[in-house]
Amino acid sequence: MYANKRENACFDQERALYASESLEVVNCKFDGPADGESALKESRDIRTENCFFNLRYPFWHDTGLKIKGCELTPLCRAALWYCQGVSISDSRLNGIKALRECGDISIKNCHVESAEFGWFCKDVAMENADVTGEYFMLRSDRLNFRDVTLNGKYSFQYITDSQFENCNFATKDAFWHAKNVTVRNSVIKGEYLAWYCENVTFENCLIIGTQPLCYCKGLKLINCRMENTDLSFERSEVEATICSHVDSIKNPQSGFIRADSVGEVILDEGFDRCAIEIVNCHAEN
Repeated sequence: MYANKRENACFDQERALYASESLEVVNCKFDGPADGESALKESRDIRTENCFFNLRYPFWHDTGLKIKGCELTPLCRAALWYCQGVSISDSRLNGIKALRECGDISIKNCHVESAEFGWFCKDVAMENADVTGEYFMLRSDRLNFRDVTLNGKYSFQYITDSQFENCNFATKDAFWHAKNVTVRNSVIKGEYLAWYCENVTFENCLIIGTQPLCYCKGLKLINCRMENTDLSFERSEVEATICSHVDSIKNPQSGFIRADSVGEVILDEGFDRCAIEIVNCHAEN
């Protein structure tokens, strides 16, 4: 498939393999005293395997890129920008801003430790990955995540048209302004979950943390559990079935909330009690 191959080499010069085509790079290092940037910029149909990237901006404006079993160090800043058609597997992505304005991306079996990862991206599939980083996937569209673990604040803000399955997120201020998103069979732990979101559904999820799900439109919770969730649903349009206790509900806008039990319902002056149905299921029984 690849017309050219570079193996067991070390590259440190500026634009070392610039504008390459149909190239396989195996067991190579991008490191050294020349400290050159942009090693594979403007390239197409590239495969890198078991390579070590310790220099900045290696993959910019690339198409048809496969990265397998590689390490991108913290010094490998802004590694993939403006790329299309990228597969990353069994790799470590450790530089800040590792993915930016890219499309048609597959990430599998990877470790990601990167602040500001995945901004302004489209069509990103991530599976069996663990991630640490702040502002993860900001303003990205059409995400499809499965078996992803995340630790970091301000994740998934302003995303649209996305699906999440079997994930575990420890993340403050997640899903703010998200639109048309479904999260299933997942754990979401953190303060101030999904404020200002629209048409977001949580199904069979565990939601943990204070003041979740406020100022929402078209919000749905289906068979979810909640822990330490006080002051929930303020000014939200919500339809929720909750298979647990809810510490407190404050000023919901409309819809219904059915929970196993509710510690406190707070309705400030001016809120219409008739606009929202709150059912304490255990109390009924």
